[in-house]
Amino acid sequence: MERRLTDKSRKLSWLLRHGAGNEGLAMDAAGWVDVNEVLARLRLDRAELEEVVRHNNKARLQWEGDRIRCCQGHSLDGMPVTRDALERSWRIWQGGRVWHGTRAALVPAIAREGLVAGRRSHVHLAPAVDSVVGKRASVDVLLEIEPAAVRAAGLELYVSQNGVVLARAVPPAAIVGLRAMTRRARNQEAELAAHFAGA
Repeated sequence: MERRLTDKSRKLSWLLRHGAGNEGLAMDAAGWVDVNEVLARLRLDRAELEEVVRHNNKARLQWEGDRIRCCQGHSLDGMPVTRDALERSWRIWQGGRVWHGTRAALVPAIAREGLVAGRRSHVHLAPAVDSVVGKRASVDVLLEIEPAAVRAAGLELYVSQNGVVLARAVPPAAIVGLRAMTRRARNQEAELAAHFAGA
């Protein structure tokens, strides 16, 4: 995608995930906005928007009729989205274990508190180790998560239209494994994994 459209794609993702509330863009609780409002706001024509959606590398944009949204990744602060409405728009995750990529420095805190969404609506999880969606490309470690243990804590796992697995939170007891992804993390792998031994 040419640089101009890459810039438009970034602006569109920011607007639909984080900026709609502050920008005064009408958005419903599941993140949907009117396509014409987006076209006017970003000074795009329909052909450009179609190209941006088609070339989004994580397929995070969802366009249906006269409305568009990001499938997941919304901020809660200043945004009209709600967790309940987003979850109603996704499917329940029926698969096996999922993964969360993170930095090695965060492992001790995660072992104590679990994974929390912070200012986002949900924690993002990947359906497979080699998944393009649900995790950042460059991480120190992948944490392996057992869905049954998430559900045992009274939480649910969902999957968005682009394949990202989502949860409001993941308790420490649901983190059942750790895989080092960088040389530095491999040197600390036993020490990092030990944080979850008593979970």
